Amino acid sequence: MDRGTLSRRELLKAGMMSVPALSLAGPSLGAGGSGGRPNLVFVFADQWRAEATGYAGNRDVRTPHLDALAAQSVNFTTAVSGCSVCSPYRASLITGQYWLTHGIFYNDKPLGNKATSFAQAYVQAGYKTGYIGKWHLNGHPKGSTMAQGRSAFIPPERRQGFQFWRVCECTHNYNHSLYYGDTPEKRYWEGYDAIAQTHEAQRYIREHARTGPFALFLSWGPPHSPLGTAPEKYKALYAEPDKLQVRPNVPASQRNAARQQLAGYYAHMAAQDDCIGEIVQTLRESGIEDNTIFVFTSDHGDMLLSHGHTKKQKPWDESIRVPFLLRYPAKLGRQGREIEMPINTPDIMPTLLGLSGVTVPATCEGKDFSGVVTGDEAPDNEAALITLPVPFHQWSYTRGGREYRGVRTTRYTFARDLKGPWLLYDNVKDPYQLDNLCNKPEHAELQRRLDGILKKKLRATNDTFLTGPEYMKMWDYDWDGSDGRT
Repeated sequence: MDRGTLSRRELLKAGMMSVPALSLAGPSLGAGGSGGRPNLVFVFADQWRAEATGYAGNRDVRTPHLDALAAQSVNFTTAVSGCSVCSPYRASLITGQYWLTHGIFYNDKPLGNKATSFAQAYVQAGYKTGYIGKWHLNGHPKGSTMAQGRSAFIPPERRQGFQFWRVCECTHNYNHSLYYGDTPEKRYWEGYDAIAQTHEAQRYIREHARTGPFALFLSWGPPHSPLGTAPEKYKALYAEPDKLQVRPNVPASQRNAARQQLAGYYAHMAAQDDCIGEIVQTLRESGIEDNTIFVFTSDHGDMLLSHGHTKKQKPWDESIRVPFLLRYPAKLGRQGREIEMPINTPDIMPTLLGLSGVTVPATCEGKDFSGVVTGDEAPDNEAALITLPVPFHQWSYTRGGREYRGVRTTRYTFARDLKGPWLLYDNVKDPYQLDNLCNKPEHAELQRRLDGILKKKLRATNDTFLTGPEYMKMWDYDWDGSDGRT
Protein backbone atom coordinates (compact mmCIF):
# COMPACT_ATOMS: atom_id res chain seq x y z
CA MET A 1 0.00 0.00 0.00
CA ASP A 2 1.31 3.47 -0.81
CA ARG A 3 2.34 5.34 2.31
CA GLY A 4 0.36 8.38 1.19
CA THR A 5 -2.88 6.39 1.46
CA LEU A 6 -2.40 4.88 4.92
CA SER A 7 -4.96 5.93 7.50
CA ARG A 8 -4.00 7.08 10.98
CA ARG A 9 -5.14 3.75 12.48
CA GLU A 10 -3.08 1.80 9.93
CA LEU A 11 -0.04 3.95 10.70
CA LEU A 12 -0.36 3.27 14.42
CA LYS A 13 -0.81 -0.45 13.82
CA ALA A 14 2.20 -0.56 11.52
CA GLY A 15 4.40 1.32 13.96
CA MET A 16 4.94 4.18 11.50
CA MET A 17 3.36 6.76 13.79
CA SER A 18 4.28 7.38 17.40
CA VAL A 19 2.43 9.42 19.99
CA PRO A 20 5.07 10.35 22.59
CA ALA A 21 4.42 14.04 22.82
CA LEU A 22 0.87 14.33 24.18
CA SER A 23 -0.65 12.50 27.07
CA LEU A 24 -3.57 10.29 26.08
CA ALA A 25 -4.90 10.44 29.62
CA GLY A 26 -8.42 11.46 30.46
CA PRO A 27 -9.76 15.01 30.76
CA SER A 28 -7.71 17.51 32.74
CA LEU A 29 -9.32 19.28 35.66
CA GLY A 30 -9.14 22.85 36.80
CA ALA A 31 -10.61 26.24 35.97
CA GLY A 32 -11.77 26.35 32.39
CA GLY A 33 -11.41 22.59 32.08
CA SER A 34 -15.13 22.00 31.68
CA GLY A 35 -18.30 23.99 31.32
CA GLY A 36 -18.91 27.36 29.73
CA ARG A 37 -18.06 28.41 26.23
CA PRO A 38 -14.82 26.93 24.90
CA ASN A 39 -11.68 28.85 24.18
CA LEU A 40 -10.25 28.71 20.66
CA VAL A 41 -6.60 28.40 19.75
CA PHE A 42 -6.28 28.47 15.97
CA VAL A 43 -2.76 27.79 14.69
CA PHE A 44 -2.01 27.96 10.99
CA ALA A 45 1.18 27.68 9.00
CA ASP A 46 1.98 29.22 5.63
CA GLN A 47 2.32 26.78 2.74
CA TRP A 48 2.15 23.45 4.64
CA ARG A 49 0.66 20.85 2.30
CA ALA A 50 -1.56 18.05 3.55
CA GLU A 51 0.69 15.06 2.91
CA ALA A 52 3.65 16.47 4.84
CA THR A 53 2.96 14.97 8.27
CA GLY A 54 3.80 11.68 9.85
CA TYR A 55 0.14 10.92 10.56
CA ALA A 56 -0.64 11.37 6.85
CA GLY A 57 1.92 8.69 5.99
CA ASN A 58 5.00 10.74 5.18
CA ARG A 59 8.00 8.76 6.45
CA ASP A 60 10.52 11.61 6.12
CA VAL A 61 9.03 14.60 7.91
CA ARG A 62 9.31 14.50 11.70
CA THR A 63 6.06 15.62 13.32
CA PRO A 64 5.63 13.59 16.55
CA HIS A 65 3.56 16.29 18.28
CA LEU A 66 1.17 16.64 15.36
CA ASP A 67 0.97 12.87 15.08
CA ALA A 68 -0.05 12.69 18.74
CA LEU A 69 -2.52 15.52 18.23
CA ALA A 70 -4.05 13.67 15.27
CA ALA A 71 -4.61 10.64 17.50
CA GLN A 72 -6.92 12.81 19.63
CA SER A 73 -8.48 15.00 16.94
CA VAL A 74 -11.06 15.15 14.22
CA ASN A 75 -8.97 14.99 11.06
CA PHE A 76 -10.58 16.49 7.96
CA THR A 77 -8.74 14.44 5.35
CA THR A 78 -10.14 16.49 2.44
CA ALA A 79 -9.57 19.99 3.78
CA VAL A 80 -9.25 22.32 0.80
CA SER A 81 -7.81 25.78 0.34
CA GLY A 82 -10.28 26.86 -2.31
CA CYS A 83 -8.20 29.79 -3.55
CA SER A 84 -4.77 28.52 -2.64
CA VAL A 85 -2.73 31.63 -2.07
CA CYS A 86 -2.01 33.76 1.00
CA SER A 87 -4.29 36.82 1.09
CA PRO A 88 -7.32 35.13 -0.53
CA TYR A 89 -7.21 32.32 2.03
CA ARG A 90 -6.92 34.73 4.95
CA ALA A 91 -9.75 36.92 3.75
CA SER A 92 -12.07 33.91 3.53
CA LEU A 93 -10.90 32.62 6.90
CA ILE A 94 -11.65 35.96 8.58
CA THR A 95 -14.99 36.64 6.85
CA GLY A 96 -16.39 33.19 6.01
CA GLN A 97 -17.02 34.52 2.51
CA TYR A 98 -16.04 33.41 -0.99
CA TRP A 99 -13.45 35.26 -2.98
CA LEU A 100 -15.65 37.17 -5.37
CA THR A 101 -17.73 38.41 -2.43
CA HIS A 102 -14.98 39.90 -0.26
CA GLY A 103 -12.87 40.72 -3.31
CA ILE A 104 -9.50 39.40 -2.16
CA PHE A 105 -8.42 37.14 -5.00
CA TYR A 106 -4.97 38.73 -5.43
CA ASN A 107 -2.25 39.21 -2.82
CA ASP A 108 -1.64 42.54 -1.09
CA LYS A 109 -5.09 44.03 -1.63
CA PRO A 110 -7.00 45.55 1.33
CA LEU A 111 -9.81 43.58 2.92
CA GLY A 112 -12.87 45.77 3.53
CA ASN A 113 -14.92 46.02 6.72
CA LYS A 114 -18.38 45.18 5.37
CA ALA A 115 -18.55 41.64 6.75
CA THR A 116 -18.84 40.71 10.41
CA SER A 117 -15.46 39.12 10.98
CA PHE A 118 -14.43 36.00 12.88
CA ALA A 119 -13.06 38.11 15.74
CA GLN A 120 -16.04 40.47 15.80
CA ALA A 121 -18.42 37.54 16.15
CA TYR A 122 -16.43 36.26 19.13
CA VAL A 123 -16.19 39.72 20.71
CA GLN A 124 -19.96 40.15 20.43
CA ALA A 125 -20.30 36.86 22.34
CA GLY A 126 -18.08 38.11 25.17
CA TYR A 127 -14.74 36.67 24.09
CA LYS A 128 -11.32 38.27 24.22
CA THR A 129 -9.50 38.00 20.89
CA GLY A 130 -5.86 37.96 19.88
CA TYR A 131 -3.76 37.63 16.75
CA ILE A 132 -0.04 36.88 16.54
CA GLY A 133 2.09 36.62 13.39
CA LYS A 134 1.44 37.14 9.70
CA TRP A 135 -1.69 39.13 8.68
CA HIS A 136 -1.48 39.86 4.92
CA LEU A 137 -4.90 41.51 4.66
CA ASN A 138 -4.12 45.21 4.92
CA GLY A 139 -2.81 45.72 1.37
CA HIS A 140 -1.15 48.97 0.41
CA PRO A 141 -2.48 52.32 -0.84
CA LYS A 142 -2.20 53.17 -4.51
CA GLY A 143 1.05 54.95 -5.14
CA SER A 144 2.94 52.90 -2.54
CA THR A 145 4.86 49.72 -3.20
CA MET A 146 4.00 46.21 -2.12
CA ALA A 147 7.15 46.18 0.05
CA GLN A 148 6.04 49.35 1.82
CA GLY A 149 2.63 47.86 2.50
CA ARG A 150 4.07 44.65 3.88
CA SER A 151 6.14 46.49 6.50
CA ALA A 152 3.56 49.15 7.43
CA PHE A 153 1.85 49.61 10.80
CA ILE A 154 -1.77 48.39 10.79
CA PRO A 155 -4.06 50.68 12.83
CA PRO A 156 -6.77 49.25 15.13
CA GLU A 157 -9.61 49.99 12.71
CA ARG A 158 -7.96 47.70 10.14
CA ARG A 159 -7.63 44.71 12.49
CA GLN A 160 -11.06 43.14 11.90
CA GLY A 161 -11.94 43.08 15.60
CA PHE A 162 -8.79 41.52 17.02
CA GLN A 163 -7.86 43.13 20.33
CA PHE A 164 -4.47 41.75 21.35
CA TRP A 165 -2.12 42.38 18.43
CA ARG A 166 1.46 41.27 17.71
CA VAL A 167 1.51 41.35 13.92
CA CYS A 168 3.38 42.10 10.72
CA GLU A 169 1.51 42.38 7.45
CA CYS A 170 3.97 40.03 5.73
CA THR A 171 7.60 39.06 6.12
CA HIS A 172 9.57 35.94 5.31
CA ASN A 173 12.75 37.04 7.08
CA TYR A 174 12.19 34.54 9.84
CA ASN A 175 15.35 35.35 11.78
CA HIS A 176 14.93 39.15 11.75
CA SER A 177 11.17 39.32 11.79
CA LEU A 178 9.34 42.63 12.12
CA TYR A 179 6.12 43.07 14.07
CA TYR A 180 4.01 45.77 15.71
CA GLY A 181 1.95 45.99 18.85
CA ASP A 182 -0.47 48.81 19.49
CA THR A 183 1.90 51.58 18.41
CA PRO A 184 3.89 52.26 15.19
CA GLU A 185 7.13 51.37 16.98
CA LYS A 186 8.94 48.66 15.03
CA ARG A 187 9.72 45.55 17.01
CA TYR A 188 11.51 42.34 16.08
CA TRP A 189 10.95 38.80 17.28
CA GLU A 190 13.94 37.32 19.05
CA GLY A 191 15.55 34.57 17.00
CA TYR A 192 13.42 32.37 14.75
CA ASP A 193 10.02 34.03 14.63
CA ALA A 194 7.76 30.97 14.80
CA ILE A 195 9.36 29.98 18.11
CA ALA A 196 9.18 33.51 19.52
CA GLN A 197 5.57 33.89 18.37
CA THR A 198 4.73 30.59 20.03
CA HIS A 199 6.19 31.84 23.31
CA GLU A 200 4.01 34.95 23.01
CA ALA A 201 0.98 32.73 22.40
CA GLN A 202 1.86 30.69 25.49
CA ARG A 203 2.05 33.86 27.55
CA TYR A 204 -1.35 34.96 26.22
CA ILE A 205 -2.89 31.61 27.09
CA ARG A 206 -1.54 31.70 30.64
CA GLU A 207 -2.80 35.25 31.19
CA HIS A 208 -6.29 34.55 29.83
CA ALA A 209 -6.83 31.02 31.13
CA ARG A 210 -8.96 32.13 34.10
CA THR A 211 -10.53 35.33 32.83
CA GLY A 212 -13.22 34.02 30.52
CA PRO A 213 -13.27 32.65 26.99
CA PHE A 214 -10.74 33.79 24.41
CA ALA A 215 -10.06 33.21 20.73
CA LEU A 216 -6.37 33.33 19.81
CA PHE A 217 -5.02 33.07 16.26
CA LEU A 218 -1.35 32.21 15.71
CA SER A 219 -0.19 32.66 12.12
CA TRP A 220 3.29 31.35 11.31
CA GLY A 221 5.34 32.35 8.25
CA PRO A 222 7.19 29.03 7.71
CA PRO A 223 7.39 26.55 6.05
CA HIS A 224 6.98 29.08 3.23
CA SER A 225 10.31 29.83 1.56
CA PRO A 226 13.11 30.72 2.13
CA LEU A 227 13.70 27.08 2.91
CA GLY A 228 17.23 27.18 4.37
CA THR A 229 16.49 29.39 7.34
CA ALA A 230 15.20 27.10 10.09
CA PRO A 231 17.31 26.84 13.28
CA GLU A 232 20.44 24.74 12.85
CA LYS A 233 19.29 21.85 15.04
CA TYR A 234 16.30 21.31 12.75
CA LYS A 235 18.30 21.68 9.55
CA ALA A 236 20.65 19.03 10.91
CA LEU A 237 17.79 16.53 10.85
CA TYR A 238 17.79 16.78 7.04
CA ALA A 239 21.49 17.11 6.39
CA GLU A 240 21.32 14.31 3.80
CA PRO A 241 18.67 15.38 1.29
CA ASP A 242 19.54 12.54 -1.08
CA LYS A 243 17.85 10.14 1.35
CA LEU A 244 14.48 11.91 1.10
CA GLN A 245 11.66 10.45 -0.93
CA VAL A 246 10.10 12.56 -3.69
CA ARG A 247 6.61 12.17 -5.04
CA PRO A 248 6.31 10.18 -8.27
CA ASN A 249 4.81 13.21 -10.03
CA VAL A 250 8.10 15.13 -9.77
CA PRO A 251 9.86 14.96 -13.15
CA ALA A 252 13.04 12.85 -13.06
CA SER A 253 15.19 15.82 -14.08
CA GLN A 254 13.99 17.80 -11.05
CA ARG A 255 14.13 15.19 -8.32
CA ASN A 256 17.48 16.24 -6.88
CA ALA A 257 16.28 19.85 -6.74
CA ALA A 258 13.08 18.68 -5.07
CA ARG A 259 15.06 16.82 -2.40
CA GLN A 260 17.01 19.98 -1.62
CA GLN A 261 13.75 21.90 -1.25
CA LEU A 262 12.18 19.19 0.90
CA ALA A 263 15.12 19.29 3.32
CA GLY A 264 14.52 22.97 4.04
CA TYR A 265 10.74 22.53 4.04
CA TYR A 266 10.82 19.69 6.54
CA ALA A 267 13.30 21.52 8.79
CA HIS A 268 10.81 24.37 9.18
CA MET A 269 8.09 21.82 9.92
CA ALA A 270 10.14 20.06 12.58
CA ALA A 271 10.61 23.39 14.37
CA GLN A 272 6.91 24.18 14.17
CA ASP A 273 6.00 20.70 15.36
CA ASP A 274 7.93 21.34 18.56
CA CYS A 275 5.98 24.58 18.88
CA ILE A 276 2.73 22.62 18.66
CA GLY A 277 3.88 20.48 21.55
CA GLU A 278 4.66 23.57 23.64
CA ILE A 279 1.23 25.10 23.03
CA VAL A 280 -0.61 21.91 23.94
CA GLN A 281 1.49 21.56 27.08
CA THR A 282 0.64 25.15 28.05
CA LEU A 283 -3.07 24.47 27.61
CA ARG A 284 -2.73 21.44 29.87
CA GLU A 285 -0.72 23.26 32.55
CA SER A 286 -3.22 26.13 32.48
CA GLY A 287 -6.09 23.76 33.20
CA ILE A 288 -8.04 24.61 30.04
CA GLU A 289 -7.01 21.83 27.70
CA ASP A 290 -10.38 20.08 27.69
CA ASN A 291 -12.50 23.17 27.15
CA THR A 292 -10.33 24.58 24.36
CA ILE A 293 -10.94 24.02 20.67
CA PHE A 294 -7.46 23.57 19.24
CA VAL A 295 -7.04 23.73 15.45
CA PHE A 296 -3.97 23.19 13.32
CA THR A 297 -4.12 23.90 9.60
CA SER A 298 -2.44 25.86 6.80
CA ASP A 299 -3.41 28.53 4.30
CA HIS A 300 -2.41 26.39 1.27
CA GLY A 301 0.18 23.91 0.12
CA ASP A 302 3.33 23.98 -1.99
CA MET A 303 3.94 22.16 -5.27
CA LEU A 304 7.67 21.63 -4.56
CA LEU A 305 8.23 20.59 -8.18
CA SER A 306 5.35 18.12 -8.40
CA HIS A 307 4.21 18.21 -12.05
CA GLY A 308 7.22 20.49 -12.58
CA HIS A 309 5.51 23.36 -10.71
CA THR A 310 6.49 25.44 -7.70
CA LYS A 311 4.55 27.30 -4.98
CA LYS A 312 0.75 27.53 -5.06
CA GLN A 313 -2.37 28.80 -6.93
CA LYS A 314 -2.53 25.56 -8.93
CA PRO A 315 -5.45 23.09 -8.81
CA TRP A 316 -3.32 20.03 -7.95
CA ASP A 317 -3.52 18.49 -4.49
CA GLU A 318 -0.04 19.62 -3.45
CA SER A 319 -1.34 23.20 -3.70
CA ILE A 320 -4.99 22.96 -2.59
CA ARG A 321 -5.04 20.28 0.13
CA VAL A 322 -4.03 21.26 3.65
CA PRO A 323 -3.88 19.57 7.05
CA PHE A 324 -6.84 20.27 9.32
CA LEU A 325 -6.90 18.87 12.85
CA LEU A 326 -9.56 19.89 15.37
CA ARG A 327 -9.40 18.79 19.00
CA TYR A 328 -12.06 19.64 21.61
CA PRO A 329 -11.92 17.03 24.38
CA ALA A 330 -14.82 18.35 26.47
CA LYS A 331 -17.20 17.93 23.53
CA LEU A 332 -15.58 15.33 21.30
CA GLY A 333 -13.53 13.20 23.69
CA ARG A 334 -9.97 12.11 22.93
CA GLN A 335 -10.50 9.37 20.39
CA GLY A 336 -9.31 10.60 17.01
CA ARG A 337 -11.42 10.05 13.93
CA GLU A 338 -11.37 11.01 10.27
CA ILE A 339 -13.94 12.94 8.26
CA GLU A 340 -13.52 12.49 4.52
CA MET A 341 -16.16 15.09 3.57
CA PRO A 342 -14.55 18.11 1.85
CA ILE A 343 -14.36 21.28 3.90
CA ASN A 344 -13.40 24.60 2.29
CA THR A 345 -11.85 27.77 3.66
CA PRO A 346 -15.14 29.74 4.02
CA ASP A 347 -16.56 26.87 6.11
CA ILE A 348 -13.98 27.23 8.89
CA MET A 349 -15.44 30.33 10.54
CA PRO A 350 -19.08 29.15 10.77
CA THR A 351 -18.03 25.67 11.88
CA LEU A 352 -15.88 26.94 14.75
CA LEU A 353 -18.47 29.52 15.77
CA GLY A 354 -21.05 26.75 15.78
CA LEU A 355 -18.88 24.57 18.03
CA SER A 356 -18.39 27.58 20.32
CA GLY A 357 -22.12 28.27 20.61
CA VAL A 358 -21.63 31.65 18.96
CA THR A 359 -24.11 33.03 16.43
CA VAL A 360 -22.89 32.80 12.83
CA PRO A 361 -23.13 36.27 11.21
CA ALA A 362 -25.53 36.78 8.31
CA THR A 363 -22.62 37.97 6.14
CA CYS A 364 -20.96 34.54 6.38
CA GLU A 365 -21.33 32.34 3.25
CA GLY A 366 -19.59 29.17 4.38
CA LYS A 367 -21.42 26.22 5.91
CA ASP A 368 -21.53 25.39 9.60
CA PHE A 369 -20.35 21.79 9.84
CA SER A 370 -20.21 21.72 13.64
CA GLY A 371 -22.94 19.06 13.63
CA VAL A 372 -20.79 16.90 11.37
CA VAL A 373 -17.84 17.39 13.73
CA THR A 374 -19.88 16.30 16.77
CA GLY A 375 -21.48 13.41 14.88
CA ASP A 376 -24.98 14.80 15.24
CA GLU A 377 -25.33 15.34 11.48
CA ALA A 378 -24.33 13.23 8.50
CA PRO A 379 -21.65 14.64 6.18
CA ASP A 380 -23.51 16.40 3.37
CA ASN A 381 -20.97 18.42 1.41
CA GLU A 382 -20.24 16.70 -1.89
CA ALA A 383 -17.45 19.00 -3.04
CA ALA A 384 -15.27 22.01 -2.30
CA LEU A 385 -15.03 24.78 -4.88
CA ILE A 386 -11.51 25.53 -6.12
CA THR A 387 -10.89 28.76 -7.97
CA LEU A 388 -8.31 31.15 -9.32
CA PRO A 389 -9.97 34.34 -10.59
CA VAL A 390 -6.63 36.01 -11.37
CA PRO A 391 -3.26 34.26 -11.77
CA PHE A 392 -0.44 36.47 -10.51
CA HIS A 393 3.15 36.78 -9.27
CA GLN A 394 4.76 33.33 -9.32
CA TRP A 395 2.03 31.96 -11.58
CA SER A 396 1.35 35.03 -13.68
CA TYR A 397 0.17 34.83 -17.28
CA THR A 398 3.77 35.13 -18.44
CA ARG A 399 4.63 32.06 -16.35
CA GLY A 400 1.80 29.91 -17.66
CA GLY A 401 -0.84 30.91 -15.13
CA ARG A 402 -4.49 30.60 -16.11
CA GLU A 403 -7.90 31.30 -14.62
CA TYR A 404 -9.78 28.19 -13.54
CA ARG A 405 -12.77 26.93 -11.60
CA GLY A 406 -13.16 23.42 -10.29
CA VAL A 407 -14.30 21.07 -7.57
CA ARG A 408 -12.48 18.70 -5.23
CA THR A 409 -14.67 15.87 -3.98
CA THR A 410 -13.56 13.13 -1.62
CA ARG A 411 -12.46 11.14 -4.67
CA TYR A 412 -12.23 13.38 -7.74
CA THR A 413 -10.71 16.62 -8.96
CA PHE A 414 -12.34 18.40 -11.90
CA ALA A 415 -11.36 21.80 -13.29
CA ARG A 416 -12.22 24.07 -16.19
CA ASP A 417 -10.17 26.91 -17.58
CA LEU A 418 -11.58 29.61 -19.87
CA LYS A 419 -11.29 27.28 -22.87
CA GLY A 420 -13.36 24.49 -21.29
CA PRO A 421 -12.80 21.26 -19.31
CA TRP A 422 -9.12 21.00 -18.36
CA LEU A 423 -8.40 18.42 -15.64
CA LEU A 424 -10.10 15.31 -14.29
CA TYR A 425 -8.43 12.98 -11.81
CA ASP A 426 -9.54 9.92 -9.87
CA ASN A 427 -7.56 10.58 -6.70
CA VAL A 428 -8.18 7.13 -5.28
CA LYS A 429 -6.84 5.20 -8.27
CA ASP A 430 -4.37 7.94 -9.16
CA PRO A 431 -3.26 9.69 -5.91
CA TYR A 432 -0.42 11.55 -7.63
CA GLN A 433 -2.70 12.88 -10.37
CA LEU A 434 -0.66 11.54 -13.26
CA ASP A 435 -3.53 10.41 -15.51
CA ASN A 436 -5.73 13.25 -16.75
CA LEU A 437 -9.09 11.67 -17.65
CA CYS A 438 -10.58 14.89 -18.97
CA ASN A 439 -12.47 14.64 -22.29
CA LYS A 440 -11.88 10.89 -22.58
CA PRO A 441 -15.08 9.25 -23.92
CA GLU A 442 -15.08 6.48 -21.33
CA HIS A 443 -15.28 9.07 -18.54
CA ALA A 444 -17.84 11.35 -20.18
CA GLU A 445 -20.61 10.59 -17.68
CA LEU A 446 -18.33 11.23 -14.70
CA GLN A 447 -17.17 14.47 -16.27
CA ARG A 448 -20.76 15.60 -16.85
CA ARG A 449 -21.66 14.86 -13.25
CA LEU A 450 -18.68 16.80 -11.85
CA ASP A 451 -19.28 19.65 -14.26
CA GLY A 452 -22.85 19.80 -12.96
CA ILE A 453 -21.60 20.04 -9.38
CA LEU A 454 -19.22 22.82 -10.41
CA LYS A 455 -21.96 24.78 -12.16
CA LYS A 456 -24.12 24.49 -9.06
CA LYS A 457 -21.27 25.84 -6.92
CA LEU A 458 -20.69 28.74 -9.31
CA ARG A 459 -24.36 29.70 -9.25
CA ALA A 460 -24.39 29.57 -5.45
CA THR A 461 -21.40 31.92 -5.24
CA ASN A 462 -22.53 34.28 -8.04
CA ASP A 463 -19.45 33.43 -10.09
CA THR A 464 -19.85 34.00 -13.85
CA PHE A 465 -16.22 32.98 -14.55
CA LEU A 466 -14.90 36.13 -16.20
CA THR A 467 -11.32 36.81 -17.21
CA GLY A 468 -8.75 38.01 -14.72
CA PRO A 469 -8.47 41.52 -16.19
CA GLU A 470 -12.25 41.92 -15.88
CA TYR A 471 -12.12 41.18 -12.16
CA MET A 472 -9.13 43.48 -11.66
CA LYS A 473 -11.04 46.30 -13.36
CA MET A 474 -14.23 45.51 -11.45
CA TRP A 475 -12.43 45.92 -8.13
CA ASP A 476 -10.21 48.80 -9.33
CA TYR A 477 -7.03 46.87 -8.59
CA ASP A 478 -3.59 47.64 -9.95
CA TRP A 479 -1.39 44.86 -11.27
CA ASP A 480 1.71 44.77 -9.09
CA GLY A 481 3.99 43.69 -11.92
CA SER A 482 6.17 41.74 -9.50
CA ASP A 483 6.00 38.25 -10.94
CA GLY A 484 8.88 36.97 -8.85
CA ARG A 485 7.39 37.88 -5.48
CA THR A 486 4.58 36.59 -3.32
